[in-house]
Amino acid sequence: MSDLEAPLRPKRKKGIADFLVQFRWILVVFVVLPISVTIYFLIYLGDVKSDMKSYKKRQKEHDENVKKVVKRLKERNPSKDGLVCTARKPWIAVGMRNVDYKRARHFEVDLSAFRNILDIDKDRMIAKVEPLVNMGQISRATCPMNLSLAVVAELDDLTVGGLINGYGIEGSSHIYGLFSDTVVAYEIVLADGQVVRATKDNEYKDLFYAIPWSQGTLGLLVSAEIKLIPIKEYMKLTYKPVASNLREIAQAYADSFAPRDGDQDNQAKVPDFVEGMIYTSTEAVFMTGRYASKEEAKKKGNVINSVGWWFKPWFYQHAATALKRGEFTEYIPTREYYHRHTRSLYWEGKLILPFGDQFWFRFLFGWMMPPKVSLLKATQGEAIRNYYHQNHVIQDMLVPLYKVGDALEWQHREVEVYPLWLCPHRLYKLPYKTMVYPEPGFEHHRRQGDTSYAQMYTDVGVYYAPGPILRGEVFDGAEAVRKMEQWLIENGGFQPQYAVSELSEKNFWRMFDADLYEKCRKKYKAVGTFMSVYYKSKKGRKTEKEVQEAEQAQLEPAYAEVDQPID
Repeated sequence: MSDLEAPLRPKRKKGIADFLVQFRWILVVFVVLPISVTIYFLIYLGDVKSDMKSYKKRQKEHDENVKKVVKRLKERNPSKDGLVCTARKPWIAVGMRNVDYKRARHFEVDLSAFRNILDIDKDRMIAKVEPLVNMGQISRATCPMNLSLAVVAELDDLTVGGLINGYGIEGSSHIYGLFSDTVVAYEIVLADGQVVRATKDNEYKDLFYAIPWSQGTLGLLVSAEIKLIPIKEYMKLTYKPVASNLREIAQAYADSFAPRDGDQDNQAKVPDFVEGMIYTSTEAVFMTGRYASKEEAKKKGNVINSVGWWFKPWFYQHAATALKRGEFTEYIPTREYYHRHTRSLYWEGKLILPFGDQFWFRFLFGWMMPPKVSLLKATQGEAIRNYYHQNHVIQDMLVPLYKVGDALEWQHREVEVYPLWLCPHRLYKLPYKTMVYPEPGFEHHRRQGDTSYAQMYTDVGVYYAPGPILRGEVFDGAEAVRKMEQWLIENGGFQPQYAVSELSEKNFWRMFDADLYEKCRKKYKAVGTFMSVYYKSKKGRKTEKEVQEAEQAQLEPAYAEVDQPID
């Protein structure tokens, strides 16, 4: 058997959960979609109502809401109340974790009012927003001004708070880094009720660098000031097909945005946007985009494709046409390009609604898409939830660019999920060693895509049913995730925490760096008030003993020892 050949597996016996998943589309079509449309409409009305208020009034309401949060925190009795978390229901989060920590005893703080854009400062090129502002809301406000956040995550429902406290990426991240790298200030309510503004150069600079990836366990984020960039009305997008083996596909991907001469900061050589989709182990399409004016887009002979219309083919399927038609270029309205994967939830929509990509469905019902992820989670039940954990993969592997070929081959051998999503991002060398960090000494190697101040990483997005499941074979999803996590630890990679994790606490702190995080937990009195980031990320329901231990936690050195064997 070759290194790339997947192992032979026995056939899998089907059970009641397979039947429920197969016909789940009935519940989605007749219940989830209508409710989703209603919720989307109500959220839109709320956004319109907010937009009608002046920035001054929004800021005044914000200040009043912050006072309520402070008051609520001070009402907590540490001797009898649980650890602090938000009052948001467990199923509302877009991530795939079950938010099991909320099923244990806890002390809730309501942040549901924090969903307003507080200011768009064109002079400073800063957007000040509250944590529940989502990507659809902010792009709707900024794009008409020919402005945008530097990094706009693709799905409309993703919120600022989730992208900061967790993980956020987009096709511009090879220039600007992850979403949190574009934030210039955080407004945080600390455990003792103190409200602070943390920036990279004030007295709270350690907190500023510790907030990303902390999952809200250092304090409550109530607003953020985020970098804006100038944009144009259209994205000039070029689709380039590649047919080869996974190693050569990985190299073609790197060549699409990273000059081999190392001139990574040369705007003439580096596109504004880049992403890749690998459809099989031998076929991929890489897309590179540059902002273009409406005058350029509307020149005779240019093709404009408004991918945002509800009846249009799903974007990943449209991109796949390059495999047959060859390389081509078209112009897409910029905001529609930003949210190109929303309607189909990348390609997960094909599993949720097997006929959702058909023209008749798109034409008649495409305007109702996508179903809200929160409602899908709320209606799936324990049996289907466990089925997805075992027979489905939704994971991101963040790996150094030069190891993408290794990651693709590992994925094909162990998981065999297609399509795959590739998106590059910078990982900056910062004044502090944060939870995620570049490889030591990367700047001396100057590999393709790297600069003296940042190492180029790639998100290998693995979202779909594994090949063995599609062939009716046995597949152990939990074991596959454990193997993936071990591979990432051994190869300088990271696993975003929105996903279901099998990491032990020891291996969690092998993957992530604990030093700055632990120091800030102690300095800002988060220990015993807010949950630890591992506690929040850990799979499974929390026992009463675990709750008590977390409440009475005393800071200890991280488990991770580089020379210890991996469990």
